[in-house]
Amino acid sequence: MTTSKVYLKAGKEESLKRFHPWIFSGAIARIENKPQEGEVVKVYTSKNEFIAIGHYQIGSIMVRVLSFKEENIDEKFWETRLEEALNLRRSLGLVDNPENNTYRLVHGEGDNLPGLIIDIYGETAVIQSHSAGMHMERTKISNALIKVMKGYISHIYYKSETTLPFKADLLSTENGFLIGGSTENVAIENGLKFQVDWLKGQKTGFFVDQRENRQLLEKYAKGRSVLNMFCYTGGFSFYAMRGGAHLVHSVDSSAKAISLTNENVALNFPSDERHQAFAEDAFKYLEEMGDKYDLIVLDPPAFAKHRDALRNALRGYTKLNAKAFEKIKPGGILFTFSCSQVVSKQDFRTAVFTAAAQSGRSVSILHQLTQPADHPINIYHPEGEYLKGLVLYVK
Repeated sequence: MTTSKVYLKAGKEESLKRFHPWIFSGAIARIENKPQEGEVVKVYTSKNEFIAIGHYQIGSIMVRVLSFKEENIDEKFWETRLEEALNLRRSLGLVDNPENNTYRLVHGEGDNLPGLIIDIYGETAVIQSHSAGMHMERTKISNALIKVMKGYISHIYYKSETTLPFKADLLSTENGFLIGGSTENVAIENGLKFQVDWLKGQKTGFFVDQRENRQLLEKYAKGRSVLNMFCYTGGFSFYAMRGGAHLVHSVDSSAKAISLTNENVALNFPSDERHQAFAEDAFKYLEEMGDKYDLIVLDPPAFAKHRDALRNALRGYTKLNAKAFEKIKPGGILFTFSCSQVVSKQDFRTAVFTAAAQSGRSVSILHQLTQPADHPINIYHPEGEYLKGLVLYVK
């Protein structure tokens, strides 16, 4: 099959010379052979010089670059990229670790595989495609994954119904097992057990990116009264309990999330009366809760998924944090996060600082947090730094 060719406008190759992995529609002069959604295309400068190869799709980002070399995107390509990703996780001590069988194996652009996410939960890998191209390659990727992981995994679940581009007219997008079919959904993170809802849960079933931040919270929890707001599966809650918290309250608007939290707490601390969970709106709970907490976690879902929503998102972060500053006990610790990619580190900090000023409290920064090393940021793709967090001491 003839590979379609994409030709750039004059001067539009500069970002590719800096190895940025996205080509926007406005940079394209013409396209030969009318590629299909998800097809591999070769990209050329206005002077007909090869510069990249990648997946084509309709939309603002029209090509996601797989390689800046002229190479075949075949089984060997997928095996090589997955082997590189595995070697990085092995160097981080995340592979063959009996205390932790949960980690992100592939983090999109951070692993030079834009549009692809793979999380490992014990013997099950969960694949998520964010591009039509990765969806089209899912079988090849799965076969390469089984080969590269060499017995570490036996099951591959595909979970992309809600992440594929809506403009793409794609077939067979249903979630389901591509290989195997495990019903065992209990994984281990830093010695703690949790159930992974890869069937209906958010993301791939668990928020792997907060692993190290949860571990940090554990060190602050001893003797404290902890509120885990937007608790989802309760990760911060059971770390707080292991850290010796006096009481832990988990809050989420989803009854399903509260059920998962209770199950996870019971897995690790059966019949422990220190924990209670509440299915309530976050702002309503914060308004009515009083001043009984001296450690609060604010880990909301993305308030802005695109730039048009940025202003309202920043107002939301300010309002949320202002209420926490108002209610937290003197000497309290606030863990506050944003996972919105379009919210910059400076934007988030400004929103939190504004909230602190509105409260009139004296606040100090103890830690500035980000995503863990198994969610690497491609140095040529700073947009990949999506998780921002601050740990604050409130006098």
